[in-house]
Amino acid sequence: MNVTVFGTGYVGLVQGTILAEVGHQVVCMDVDAEKIDKLKQGIIPIYEPGLESLVKENTASGRLSFTTDAAMAVAHGDIQFIAVGTPPDEDGSADLQYVLRVAETIAEHMEAHRILVDKSTVPVGTADKVRARVAEVLERRGRTELTFDVVSNPEFLKEGSAVADCQKPDRIIIGTADEHSVEVMRELYAPFGRQHEKIIVMDVRSAELTKYAANCMLATKISFMNEMANLAERLGADIEAVRQGIGSDPRIGYHFIYPGLGYGGSCFPKDVQALIHTADSIGFDSKVLKAVEARNAEQKTTLFAKIREHFGGELAGKTLALWGLSFKPNTDDMREAPSRVLMEALWAAGARVQAFDPEAMEETQRLYGDRDELALCGTKEAALKGADALVIVTEWQSFRAPDFDLIYKQLSQPTVFDGRNMYEPARMAKKGFTYYSVGRLPSGTVNV
Repeated sequence: MNVTVFGTGYVGLVQGTILAEVGHQVVCMDVDAEKIDKLKQGIIPIYEPGLESLVKENTASGRLSFTTDAAMAVAHGDIQFIAVGTPPDEDGSADLQYVLRVAETIAEHMEAHRILVDKSTVPVGTADKVRARVAEVLERRGRTELTFDVVSNPEFLKEGSAVADCQKPDRIIIGTADEHSVEVMRELYAPFGRQHEKIIVMDVRSAELTKYAANCMLATKISFMNEMANLAERLGADIEAVRQGIGSDPRIGYHFIYPGLGYGGSCFPKDVQALIHTADSIGFDSKVLKAVEARNAEQKTTLFAKIREHFGGELAGKTLALWGLSFKPNTDDMREAPSRVLMEALWAAGARVQAFDPEAMEETQRLYGDRDELALCGTKEAALKGADALVIVTEWQSFRAPDFDLIYKQLSQPTVFDGRNMYEPARMAKKGFTYYSVGRLPSGTVNV
């Protein structure tokens, strides 16, 4: 099938590449000429495991191509994916200007029936707005005989595993009342459901709400576990034992119940805010979602509070080694990352940070530039040299089994603040560390 994808970010680039991988002819369109030129050379703008090789292979095969030519892109695809950003507006609502701009572009150039697919995360009612905008442009062109449909097909990709999620989706949501569109979408996604039927068809508004409901449910689980972790610290319980205890209940499960420093990234924060705004706009007080957001914001400050308390409030002149800058492993994304809240609090208190992340160093440099209180180090070991304590912010696999003897020797104080519960408190105490984690009592220092 001929497919066009507007937008070459996480969603558009991954979805377009995987559709090409199974044999569809895909054109990815973007207004950013520099990005398109780099993609044509096989240089991708994001870090996503497995994506670069797939882009290169499918570009070489001719199944995947990139363009800034909107007319060509619209002419190519019977299916037109809209996968552009929907950043939060000042009031927390989703900014639909880019989605509607793509809708206008398609309407300006289409010469035959087109199926417009909302792949971007958009609030309930967006399909109606897209439909109205397309109809308006077609009327202005005097081409009201041209037919089209607008389908909601939300993405459920996780940064860091987006390729795998796209290749083996848990479910494929299709929101439309048009039977022809349903059949076309079933044909498009047929290669991804050979073992069992994964397609769930529903009305457009339900499909739009499904995406927000899914992300808000996962954000709720994270905030709930962080609330329990705060209780555990104050009650003398171990949140890791609690996690295993409740996770063994199949009604709860183990997914998204790991305590930490709060959620970040491009999805959960803005989607919770957007659904809160949607609720407010219809006069409904979304008490649970507001609590989820408030707990998450506060959770990002908890590690700084422990560091400040440990040093008796005297952080001026201290140097902290920081492992992990991205909001989660296997990505370079630092949007809404807990590391940013922590570093900015440390700098405000007069401390200096020596940081390392396997993938997010360039993004950190882009965000903060050159500043005396930040040193970006080439290795995790280099970040330790002369530091007063180690702070772990992101649970990268390469941090799980470090050289503890080296850490002990390099730090001026053998102290570790672990925001991801990567190590066992008793083991850390035996190695001579003062160890702070999340939802567990701090270990005492034991001489080695």
